[in-house]
Amino acid sequence: MINRRQFAYQGVFGIGSAALGQLLAADQGRGPHHAAKADACIFLGMLGGVSQVDTFDPKPKLKELDGKIMDWSKEKKTDQPNLFARPRKFVASPFTFAKYGQCGREISNLLPETAKHADELALVRSVQSDNGNHPAAVFQMNTGFIIPGNPSMGAWITYGLGTRNKNLPAFVAMPDFRSIPFSGAQQWGSGYLPAEYQGMVMRAASEPVRDLASPAAVEPSLIAAERDVMRTLNASFGERRSDNADLQARIDSYELAYRMQMEVPRVLSIDAEPEAVKEMYGLNDPVTASFGRRCLMARKLVEAGVRFVEIFTPSQSWDAHGDILKNHEKNARETDKPIAALLTDLKQRGLLPRTLVVWMGEFGRTPDTPADQPVVGRDHNTRCQSMWFAGGGVKGGSMVGGTDEIGHKAVEDVYHMHDVHATILHLMGLNDMRLTYYFAGRNRRLTDLGGRTIRQIL
Repeated sequence: MINRRQFAYQGVFGIGSAALGQLLAADQGRGPHHAAKADACIFLGMLGGVSQVDTFDPKPKLKELDGKIMDWSKEKKTDQPNLFARPRKFVASPFTFAKYGQCGREISNLLPETAKHADELALVRSVQSDNGNHPAAVFQMNTGFIIPGNPSMGAWITYGLGTRNKNLPAFVAMPDFRSIPFSGAQQWGSGYLPAEYQGMVMRAASEPVRDLASPAAVEPSLIAAERDVMRTLNASFGERRSDNADLQARIDSYELAYRMQMEVPRVLSIDAEPEAVKEMYGLNDPVTASFGRRCLMARKLVEAGVRFVEIFTPSQSWDAHGDILKNHEKNARETDKPIAALLTDLKQRGLLPRTLVVWMGEFGRTPDTPADQPVVGRDHNTRCQSMWFAGGGVKGGSMVGGTDEIGHKAVEDVYHMHDVHATILHLMGLNDMRLTYYFAGRNRRLTDLGGRTIRQIL
């Protein structure tokens, strides 16, 4: 016999700890914490880091200082040790800015199609992150942390809210297969959450999900019979191993695959779309076809009930160290028209008010370049970046945050990546402090110790 104190000690630190962890995790509850503004989210990940001073944060001072050597004597604290190893010079933006919409937002000529939606965008110019290395920064953008092993944003949202369509995955990731994000599936993985919450990868191809279709030569009746036998065997096997969450997730994934065989071809019938829609998304242009197809797929998926869709540009695609003009022009041409089409399409279908669209990269870029570099570029900058929200509960045409006169660092209404995540969760009906999962001895969160909702844009 043992007393209550001994029992509690063994329960927490002894053989009962796994079971206790499961109980604590289950005790957190599922479902929205407050009325949601958005039912779905489409996250547009601009990998490589977009330059804020060449897109949404014009800096006339850079024209005045262009080519002059910078005095960084007070600014040598950096997570990029070699950044100040040689003299650096100011770089004026090679792009021009104009005012758009009733809000009068200044946007670069890099993004003429997106600029037409200025009154739908809620712009934040003062987001900071913690690490200037791409792998760590991409992890933070997707999981809230600079190290691997943590659940992705989409996994947290589907854990908190569940699915809207049992015949489709709740969370879909669409990387660009020319160059997928660092660490691949970990960027849309479930980390320590149950495996069922990881994202499903879809491709911008005629077969979005590999090996989903049944062999044409096999009779449907035989496939149905095989499925029934497999379901019975899986159920029996799973009952004997009810504590294995990964096993149950695998069984569930097979069940979902059966249901998806009918649903996916119906929902993602891109070729059946009107020619005007294909043209709007740029599907007839090889430059915009890949990103455009994925944007159109995202619209169709959220319309069919998918909760979270994430679209990535190629890894490091916006990484303009060597030639800011050539690099940013190329990536803007690939993405600008499809993104504008997505906003237009969502708005025309009445989906934008309940669909949150988020556009951002892992960090911003510097206002300078090495002085001896003949073709000017920009380096990594964690001290500020510009990003925007649209739809799902945000105030279109609003803007928050400010940077110094050269666009080097945020100085007004400074926000962190955790705050971006907290805002996304808030708009989806989730409180980031209450969305927790008990793991490794404490309640874990997407926002770690918590984030601030960016209330000026709501």
